[in-house]
Amino acid sequence: MGDTQRNAPASTVADVRLGAGSTVSERATLGYEYAADAGATVLGADATVRSGSIVYADVRAGDGFTTGHNVLVRERTELGDDVLVGTNTVIDGETTVGSNVSLQSGVYVPQETTIGDDVFVGPGAVLTNDPYPVRRDADLDGPALGDSVSVGANATVLPGVSVGERSFVAAGAVVTEDVPPETLVAGVPAAPRDLPEPLDGPNSIA
Repeated sequence: MGDTQRNAPASTVADVRLGAGSTVSERATLGYEYAADAGATVLGADATVRSGSIVYADVRAGDGFTTGHNVLVRERTELGDDVLVGTNTVIDGETTVGSNVSLQSGVYVPQETTIGDDVFVGPGAVLTNDPYPVRRDADLDGPALGDSVSVGANATVLPGVSVGERSFVAAGAVVTEDVPPETLVAGVPAAPRDLPEPLDGPNSIA
């Protein structure tokens, strides 16, 4: 059973609208209906949704949306053009993602997160939104990644942290405080450093 342009069984889906040239695996689910009044799932032209992926109702993506395998994109997520969501990555809903964004394998993106344009998030990186898990009631507050931010593999960004445009988060860093634009942060907890010349400038994500 290869990849074909199709929708999941009607019993599990809301309205699904696919742009021209889109390819959806027979083992993927589009428009998972999480509530009786769930809205449409809208994917732009040339989308590719691979097997095991589930895209909820009330998700809107621009042209060139691409998933790996076993991806989860939950409700009220807005994605721009040319967004890659890698294998085993979770976007937990109520999130905005810009255009030309690459979320590599095993990334976790929680609710109330904002990701700008031309952003790269490396394998296994974790963004968080709960400042006091289980211990205290608090509003969920995901991170905000500015345009052309790069986040290295296995980095963790804590709730409410803003990472300024063109900044670079090193692999394995734990980011506990806001990062100014054009800054390198590394370590646990992450400490700011001058951005080396080879890392200076915007991302170019094809």
